[in-house]
Amino acid sequence: MDSMPFAFGRTASEAHFTDRDEERARLRRNFGSGVNTIIVSPRRWGKSSLVARVAQEVTASEHDIKVCLIDAFNVRDEAGFYAQLVRGVLQATSTKWEEWVQVAKQFLGHLRPTISVGDAIASSITFDLDWEQAQQTPDEILDLAENIAAERDIRLVVCVDEFQAIADFKESLAFQRKLRSHWQAHQHVCYCLYGSKRHMLIDIFTDPSMPFYRFGDVMTLGKIGNTDWGDFIVDRFAATGKTIPVQVARDLAALVDNHSYYVQQLALQAWFRTKKACTPAIVDAAISELADQLGLGFVSLAGSLSAKQLSFLHAVMDGETELSSQLVLTRYRLGTSANVVRMRQTLAAKEIIDVTPSGVEILDPMFAFWLRRDCFGR
Repeated sequence: MDSMPFAFGRTASEAHFTDRDEERARLRRNFGSGVNTIIVSPRRWGKSSLVARVAQEVTASEHDIKVCLIDAFNVRDEAGFYAQLVRGVLQATSTKWEEWVQVAKQFLGHLRPTISVGDAIASSITFDLDWEQAQQTPDEILDLAENIAAERDIRLVVCVDEFQAIADFKESLAFQRKLRSHWQAHQHVCYCLYGSKRHMLIDIFTDPSMPFYRFGDVMTLGKIGNTDWGDFIVDRFAATGKTIPVQVARDLAALVDNHSYYVQQLALQAWFRTKKACTPAIVDAAISELADQLGLGFVSLAGSLSAKQLSFLHAVMDGETELSSQLVLTRYRLGTSANVVRMRQTLAAKEIIDVTPSGVEILDPMFAFWLRRDCFGR
C-alpha cells in the first residue's frame, strides 16, 4: 500500500486517481468497441494515468480484451519503434517467457528476433530485431497484433504514449503512411495514441494532408474541476488522520490552476507540513517552497526568452486580452502587433503558452507563480 496520500511524476494508482468519470466512460466504450482514440492535452494533465486506469478496468471486466502499453519517449527511429511494438504486443498476449519465443517463431517467421531473459523474467526480457531483416518484412511486425488477436480470438488495444516522437523519425511521413495503411485495416485491434506535445499531435491527427488525419476519436482532455480537487484533497488528508477545510483545499488547487501534476505535488508539500490541521498559512509556505525548488529550472527557461517575450507573458498574467491593442503594446513595450503574433506563435510552439478561443494562458502555473514572485515583483 502506498503510504503517501498524493502522487506526481508517475502513473496515478487507484487511490491517487480522481474524477475523469466522463473521459473514463468514453475511453472504455472505445476500447470495448474497437474504436481508435487520440488523446490530446498539455503535458502533465494525467493522460497516462487515465489510460492506465481504463486499461486496468477493461481487462478486469472484459476477459477477451488485452491491453498493450508502449512508451515511445526514448524511441528515436523506425527500428526502435518496431522493437517496442513487438515487445509490447508479446508481453501483453503472453504470460510466460517461453510463450514469447513460441509466438515470435509463429508470427515472425522471416525474422530472427533476439530475446534475452534475466533473473526477473517478465520485467527483464529484452527484445531486439535485425534492422535489415525488419526493413524487408515490416508487414509481419505491423500486423503482429492483428494476427495474434485473430488467432487467439481476443481483442487487443495497443496504447502508444509519446506517439508524436514518430514525427522526428527520418522519412517520418513515409513511416506514418506505412503505419496507417496497416492499422486502419485491423479488425481485432484498436489503437490509443497520445503524448505530451499537444501541438505536434494536433498536426499529426487534424491536418488533412497528414497520413493519420481522421484516424480515430479525438478526445481533448480538460482540467479536473476545482470542486472535485477540493473533495479529493480533503479525503486524502482524512485517510492519513489529518484534516484540511474544503475551502482551503479548493484554494490550494486554484493556486496551481487545477493542474493535475502540481495539485498533487503542492498538496503533498502541504501535507508534509501539517501536523493535524492544514491552514492557509501552511499552503502559502508550501507553494513558496515549491517555487524555490523549481526555481533553477525556471531561471534557465526565463533566460532563454527575450525581454519582449517576457513582457508578453507579463501581459498575459495581468489578464490582458487585447494583446495587439495600442494600449497594451505601449504599456508592455511589445513593439508592433505583427511582433505580438510572432511571439504568440513562438511561445505556443515551445509549449509555454496555450492559445485557445477563450484566450491565452501560461501552461505551467508554477512558472507563472515564479515569474510573478521573482521577475515581476508581485
